Amino acid sequence: MRIISIKGTNLPLTDAIKARVQSKSALLERLTKDFEPVAEMRVEVGKSTKHHAKGPYFTAEFQLHVAGAELRSTSQEEDLYHAITQACDQMRRQIKEYKDKLKERSQKSVRPGKS
Repeated sequence: MRIISIKGTNLPLTDAIKARVQSKSALLERLTKDFEPVAEMRVEVGKSTKHHAKGPYFTAEFQLHVAGAELRSTSQEEDLYHAITQACDQMRRQIKEYKDKLKERSQKSVRPGKS
């Protein structure tokens, strides 16, 4: 898996945020190593507003492009690091479901004489 871009919206993109995104995406890399061509990921983190101080206004969005599908997960939390974790967990679940779907499709057999 290859991270194409990490984008910060309405907040400065610090080294700590980049490190958190890369460490969480390393968990996803294990699941995507079987995909041909290489899976590509775009990550966007940021604030939904510039003036609110309370509420779930930090957002994290992961977009993963694999052969035949575009997977997307978003999360809004009060803490940016929790939003990144939640979006990563959603993406992991989607990747597993997609791989199971591909596995079922490849194992489905057609009865002789039926089309």
